[in-house]
Amino acid sequence: MRLAINFLKMKHIKILGTGCPKCKKTTALVEEAVKEAGVEATIEKVEDIMEIMKYNVLSTPVLVIDEKVTIKGRIPSKSEVIELLNG
Repeated sequence: MRLAINFLKMKHIKILGTGCPKCKKTTALVEEAVKEAGVEATIEKVEDIMEIMKYNVLSTPVLVIDEKVTIKGRIPSKSEVIELLNG
């Protein structure tokens, strides 16, 4: 039962982008934010353009948390990501 509860609390994060410098910076920033926030999360980089198009976004990077697009087309601040993770 305890494992099931922890699994439910785990965040599933995707960074959508084609591998550009902004996308790489966003990935590094999200990794730092997850560590600082002490949140359990999986982080997945999605670079396949067909997969990115499924989210109906035109500009990258895109931050998706638990299948919800939270930020698109810009690099977020670390504090902004931490707030989204804790929210």
